[in-house]
Amino acid sequence: MTTLKHLFAPIQIGSMTAKNRLMMPSMSINFGVDDNEYVNDQLTGYFIARARGGAGMMLVGGGGVSPAGLELPGLPALWGDDCIPALEKMVAAVKPYDARFGVQLMHGGRQSYHDKKVAPSPIPAPAVVKGIPRELTIADVKETIASFGDAARRCYEAGFDFIEVHGAHGYLVNQFLSLNANQREDEYGGSFENRIRFILELLHDIKAKTAPDFPVGMRINGDDYIEGGWTLDDALRLAPILEENGTDYLHVSAGVYGSRQLTIPSMYVDHGCFIHLSAAVKAVVNIPVVGVGRIKSAELADRLIKEGKADAIAMGRSLLADPELPNKAIAGNLADVRPCIGCCLGCIHAVLALEPGSCVVNPQVGREYLLKEDDKTGSPKKILVVGAGPAGMALAGIAAGRGHQVVLCEEKGNVGGLLRLAAIPPGRSEIRDIIDFLNREMEKQDVRLRLNTPLTLELLDEIAPDAVVLTTGSLPEMPIIKGLFKTKMDLCTVTEVLEGKIVGDRVLVLGGNQAGLVLTDYLAEKGKDVVVLNRKRHFAEEMSANDRFYLRERLKRDTVKLVKQVTIKRFSDDGVTFVANGETVVLEGYDSVVVAETMTAVRDAKNVLKGRKIDIHMIGDAKTPRNLMLAMSEAEELGREL
Repeated sequence: MTTLKHLFAPIQIGSMTAKNRLMMPSMSINFGVDDNEYVNDQLTGYFIARARGGAGMMLVGGGGVSPAGLELPGLPALWGDDCIPALEKMVAAVKPYDARFGVQLMHGGRQSYHDKKVAPSPIPAPAVVKGIPRELTIADVKETIASFGDAARRCYEAGFDFIEVHGAHGYLVNQFLSLNANQREDEYGGSFENRIRFILELLHDIKAKTAPDFPVGMRINGDDYIEGGWTLDDALRLAPILEENGTDYLHVSAGVYGSRQLTIPSMYVDHGCFIHLSAAVKAVVNIPVVGVGRIKSAELADRLIKEGKADAIAMGRSLLADPELPNKAIAGNLADVRPCIGCCLGCIHAVLALEPGSCVVNPQVGREYLLKEDDKTGSPKKILVVGAGPAGMALAGIAAGRGHQVVLCEEKGNVGGLLRLAAIPPGRSEIRDIIDFLNREMEKQDVRLRLNTPLTLELLDEIAPDAVVLTTGSLPEMPIIKGLFKTKMDLCTVTEVLEGKIVGDRVLVLGGNQAGLVLTDYLAEKGKDVVVLNRKRHFAEEMSANDRFYLRERLKRDTVKLVKQVTIKRFSDDGVTFVANGETVVLEGYDSVVVAETMTAVRDAKNVLKGRKIDIHMIGDAKTPRNLMLAMSEAEELGREL
């Protein structure tokens, strides 16, 4: 049993008692609604998985209170009573699992992805979303306030346990609070008292239209982290006022679109990065305060509550990665938790690209309603997996868990493939967490792992598999460029450097993709002077925008120079001549060239299978070099088909 007694203690929020203090916060997941934006079985299955997994509280994400306030096209609509039956059906399906189930009410304001945006003032969002919003009239403001109350009433009638108003992250409520978004000269702008009027009036409208004891929480920013934005001092003034006006809990977050600290930080940011804000707010109120900010482990969540920095902890991406995190933590099986690696690629990056949200390490996100609880195969097979990178490890664990006999052979002496190297550069060590998890899963499912074992005819004869899955990965491809193979500079690849090859003090990196930039960070940390030659228009396009933001910030050093849209003319003995921005540049006096550009699939093992009547499959980079998300997804799909 767990010793995490603080996290898994009950909590009283107004009239509501939750069985534990672990909250799944609202996340705009961009799936699970029908053509009318009413919730459907896909979203219900997503929440059932997390309620069954032991979360104490959960929030449906981004419920739009009006058409003008719908942030993204794939989020639930809460305007019009016609939405209530679908909400009732979802509540009824989730209720048996004893999670307190709520809805977050939000209005995107100037951060909405449509061309009918409205806001307190006609000022565009500082980043991400383009377009000047229409300024709300006084009549519009009153109508918008009423839309929050009406949406809350619909959630109340549908049977939800509580609601939360989104007053953070640069959306409409936060826009009224922040001077850089609200430049009104009427009773809703100017002074602090006027700027908080909107949030107080909508709170009163919600209370009037639901019930006096219906719990209402407020998500507010402890800091906007942007010039002219909401500050911690502002939050400390507002928090007691919200308490006095009937707010039942405060959920303290941070950041807006374009802020210097992102609302959804990547792996480069410390765990618990916003907890100092919740701790400060907790000191000035008596109602429960929820802390958030890259809190990925139950141990950290428990400690933060123990230390009095929050009364409850919101863990969003961690519950995307593993819906069973609470149950595993309660049972003491902390090592079995599938870890979020903070890459931001499947979740926020996909959603902001107007695609359905998912998770790099958990391809089941959004597919929960299609999966069977008992997925054992009716016809066990002998399966040989060739290559112990992430695709091979994931496939082996899934197939063995379904009842197949699985042997995984790897010609090297370790598991993880290129992912093992990807975890070496600064700030990226959490990538190793998913390798360790996949390895433990293989051990639990009795996968026979054979290291230092290439695929040979003798191995095929020994195992006699019914199916072979090639997951042999990829390697850097060496480009054909004039002078590259004749240069006296040390010539090597990104993988060779990360495996320990020593390079000189002045380095040319060919390639501005993710591999090239994280390698540059790695070299700069070792005191090298680095010039990155990127033949494409953009840097690291395959990374999530959030992850790339922090990496680019790290590369703002005197010892690093990034050059894009480069046309290389030739490499010399100690440098390179190239054209960029219409100018010819000659660099001399360099020691090393590291190639980190394109990858090529490794498929040599396929030759061993010629002439054999064996079911053959190929996934991951062996199929086509891409990213971890697609490798894991293909492993999941094939593992359930075999």
